[in-house]
Amino acid sequence: MDTAVRARATGRGRGVLEGAFALLDALRRHGGEAGVTELAAACGMPKSTAHRLLEQLIALEAVERHGPRYRLGAYLYRLGQAWQPHPGLRAAGRLPLHRLRAATGGSVLLAVLREDRALTVCSVPGRVEPLVPVRDGETFSLDTALGKALRGPVRGGAVLDREDVMAGVCCAALPVRSPAGAVVGAVAAVVEAGQRLEVVAGRVAEAALAVTRALARAGVEARR
Repeated sequence: MDTAVRARATGRGRGVLEGAFALLDALRRHGGEAGVTELAAACGMPKSTAHRLLEQLIALEAVERHGPRYRLGAYLYRLGQAWQPHPGLRAAGRLPLHRLRAATGGSVLLAVLREDRALTVCSVPGRVEPLVPVRDGETFSLDTALGKALRGPVRGGAVLDREDVMAGVCCAALPVRSPAGAVVGAVAAVVEAGQRLEVVAGRVAEAALAVTRALARAGVEARR
């Protein structure tokens, strides 16, 4: 293959990949389901191109078709479950988060710092839904209590949000640390205003400590 042909082939391949990922991201932004016209408009591509790429994604099980609309496929979920922001972090957070949800009634989440955002990697919805929906993959600003905890609180104790971001909603967040002491994530509980936030913060501290200890145990087991 000569250089010019190779360059065109490489460029074409990159364009196809970019188009496919743009469609997948557009599906995510549309709540996981949309029609081809909506997706083509969102990605700025011809409808025929969007349709062709969606059909290829269906063949790969990355997208599913439901009547005239498209949804993200199960294969993407399986791939996403394999991604680890820190070894063992998601597994370490599952039980402590469910306990935190039971103790506070709030929406609880475990997040990591990713591209100047707090990225949720494990979550359990609570009573503040749908005011503050928590879903795996959702992101939050670093100006929130969760974001501040990920950057490391200036003072000891939890970072508190007393309706600073949204009226009627409060939050308490604390970092999760690796066995070496580095901040690898943060746990937060988002609750209705009126709850004793200091009590919620205590529960969050217990959950963050439980995740930190689970990571340490996992590290010990891995070295055996």
